[in-house]
Amino acid sequence: MLEPIATMIPRGGAHWLELAPPLGAALLYLVLYVRRVRRLAARGRAPARWRAVSFGSGVVLLVAVQVGRLDSLADQVLAVHMAQHIVIGDVCSLLLVLGLTGPMLQPLLQIRVTRPLRKLSHPLVAFALWAVNLYVWHLPLLYQLAIRHDLVHALEHASLLWFGALLWLALIGPLPKPSWFTGWGQVGYIALVRIVGSILGNAMIWAQTVFYPIYKSTDGARGIGPLSDQNLAGGLMMLDQMLLTLMLIGALLYRLILSDEERQGLLDLARDRGIELSDTRARRAVSAGAGDSLRKRLEDGRE
Repeated sequence: MLEPIATMIPRGGAHWLELAPPLGAALLYLVLYVRRVRRLAARGRAPARWRAVSFGSGVVLLVAVQVGRLDSLADQVLAVHMAQHIVIGDVCSLLLVLGLTGPMLQPLLQIRVTRPLRKLSHPLVAFALWAVNLYVWHLPLLYQLAIRHDLVHALEHASLLWFGALLWLALIGPLPKPSWFTGWGQVGYIALVRIVGSILGNAMIWAQTVFYPIYKSTDGARGIGPLSDQNLAGGLMMLDQMLLTLMLIGALLYRLILSDEERQGLLDLARDRGIELSDTRARRAVSAGAGDSLRKRLEDGRE
């Protein structure tokens, strides 16, 4: 049985074993992204500027929530730690995926280690991996182990980011998607994801047992009861689920309208140029963010 171990939490100073991995990863993400953008720009296939801004913002935010007083406070207050996880697993991962296009991901699909990304981004697979990762890390044993050991904490945050990104990649990413995963299929996917997250949030709100005793001492020192801290953490998770669901469904409906208009525009252009273009290919190009590239080839008569 785990005993309260709040006295083992470092007070002040940087947790370098915890900070080094995300800082190194953030630098690597930026370097690889910039290199790929430059190569694609030389071919006239660079992603839109807003995508680059989204990716860069995601990396900056990822670093910001894992350094300084905020990170130290997350080790001492469960609600702050939960807010940190929400930003990393939901917001940062979403911003990173919004920065990606099919051409940007192409090199990853050619490397042996990352080649399975195409299969992992299948909606059902991505959802299952995300759900298992979310609940496993919120088990009392692992959650408190992450507080005690910086490297485990870094792995926890990396897992939340990666599986969160995989979840968004399945929903809005540029990789091919199953034929059933359109329109209401995507709306249902969002609803299912939010339900799974809400179950955990509700458990933290309504439980009369403290799940993570490691916070008892620090909660007492800050004038908040451990159960109240846990309830607040669950409330933050529920608020995140509600706001993100509304935002995603609205954005999805808007995107569906724009994508359908872009797809029809490509089909009309191909017909006017006497070029055969299937509805499936036009839909896939739009979904992968390669609609502009296909339009240029159609205008040049290269299709």
